[in-house]
Amino acid sequence: MSPVNQPLGIDQCNCFAMRKASRQISRLYDSHLEPVGLRITQFLTLAALNEVGSAAVNELAERLDIERTAMGKMVGFLERDGFVTIKPSPTDGRSRLIELTKEGRRLHERAAPLWREAQWQFEQLNGAENVQALRQGLREMVVGDVAVRSSED
Repeated sequence: MSPVNQPLGIDQCNCFAMRKASRQISRLYDSHLEPVGLRITQFLTLAALNEVGSAAVNELAERLDIERTAMGKMVGFLERDGFVTIKPSPTDGRSRLIELTKEGRRLHERAAPLWREAQWQFEQLNGAENVQALRQGLREMVVGDVAVRSSED
């Protein structure tokens, strides 16, 4: 059989392996965060805002590597539920700043121990050294002409 006609072998596809692992890991974290009604993407948004105080939608989307439109939609839901406020930037009227509300900070405080439990469980299942090596390897990953950018642990 010529190489053109051979089966693709999706189990050998790097993208498939990464997407599958990502979905499985997300489900683990989502199950831990479910008691407070959050998914991992929402928790990470709250955590990022907790770290920086306030951020523009574009900055937050870039920090979390989420499409800007998806980030805007998620922030809209968090605003609707009273966990963030969105207001014009005092220095750039075209930019909107997102901040945690008091209720958003309380939610983050309730969710953080659940996130830590997910972290612990993932490390128990996979070994702390393997998990650290995985994060390091992902930070060093090159996709196209650009290395994957990620903050340090």
